[in-house]
Amino acid sequence: MSGDARKTAEGLGHLSGFGNEHSSQAVPGALPEGRNSPQRAPLGLYAEQLSGTSFTEPRAYNRRSWLYRIRPSAAHPAFTRTENGSICTAPFTEAVPDPNRLRWDPLPEPAPGTDFLAGLWTVGGNGDVTQRTGMAVHLYHANASMDRVFSDADGELLIVPERGGLLLRTEFGLLHLEPAHIALIPRGVRFRVELLDASARGYVCENYGAPFRLPDLGPIGANGLANARDFRAPVAAYEDVEGPVEVVNKFCGNLWTARYEHSPLDVVAWHGNHVPYTYDLRRFNVLGTISYDHPDPSIFTVLTSPSDTPGLAGVDFVVFAPRWLVGEDTFRPPYFHRNVMSEYMGLIEGAYDAKTAGKGGFVPGGGSLHTMMSAHGPDRETFDRASAAELTPRKVDDGLAFMFETRWPVTLTAHAARAEHLQQRYDDVWQGLERHFRPLR
Repeated sequence: MSGDARKTAEGLGHLSGFGNEHSSQAVPGALPEGRNSPQRAPLGLYAEQLSGTSFTEPRAYNRRSWLYRIRPSAAHPAFTRTENGSICTAPFTEAVPDPNRLRWDPLPEPAPGTDFLAGLWTVGGNGDVTQRTGMAVHLYHANASMDRVFSDADGELLIVPERGGLLLRTEFGLLHLEPAHIALIPRGVRFRVELLDASARGYVCENYGAPFRLPDLGPIGANGLANARDFRAPVAAYEDVEGPVEVVNKFCGNLWTARYEHSPLDVVAWHGNHVPYTYDLRRFNVLGTISYDHPDPSIFTVLTSPSDTPGLAGVDFVVFAPRWLVGEDTFRPPYFHRNVMSEYMGLIEGAYDAKTAGKGGFVPGGGSLHTMMSAHGPDRETFDRASAAELTPRKVDDGLAFMFETRWPVTLTAHAARAEHLQQRYDDVWQGLERHFRPLR
């Protein structure tokens, strides 16, 4: 993709406000006034509702948008099965759940001509996509722009770039995405991924459950963590393209393809709250201790997908953004712990403050999985260094890490369990933690 596409995406004026009602039109007069579905939609367009939740969910949680498009989505041929590639979907049954701590190096270089969809590689997940519960962890590595269109009926896609810019052409308009930003494509929204650099690499959380939302703040109060106004929705932009276009649909774990005679990215105007968005992770308002002790990682939650149990998320998205460490008489890196939740961690840039970087360590593009009740924490080198460090105020701004945290164990795919880039001696990072116990006499 040429630099012109980057310039176009950067020049867009975005709408802001997470979860709120938005509207946008690419052509003046395309949005009807006073009615969602008038007898005749303006400018000869078709009115169509896209529902991301059931009609009767509470207003605060209901997600839907009205689209005013050149052709209705119903005007398409039949879909036929196509190859899934390295994409897998819950329920994950290729392997038994593994209690061991696991870590992977980055994905190897893809074959020439690999686009975003072909470059998706599933690590694992949980739940049952037919019951709309659970999640999946994917990686992507691509070196070609898509000339086809993709939609996911199984869940929403949270895209976390680690290398290379992306231009997401969606039904709602354009989203420009760089590392240190995230994008969310809601369930069922069609889009195409174009590369802004020679290659692109990153992470994807596929959320089968309730749509991601901002977490409740409880005693934090009205402000903090991710601010709603920092989420950016696209401005309407449409394709009026005649001619064959391949459209791929992910449905109940399998890919299906159809050849349209027009582009389905033909929405001229829209309004609603079931919309794609981007967010700059460096805008996260980090809260933490200003006295002693390391807070639980839940304080770093950007987005949460609630479950039927209050406070127990189907999946949380957590970011370890730049922050100050000032705790007195405190072991400042994340503490040793075991957790009922399962944690997949990725690294966008730099180093993570509880793990050693470099060859054979935790590096950008790599990932680690600490599933339910697996003991983990700082490696030996980090423990020794932090235990002896002078506790002056220190800014942590040399890395950007994140977690997909989920209520259920993460079961691996067969290819993730036997991957050549799976580190075989990850457990060694905790070897050499010496006995220091000295009983009083």
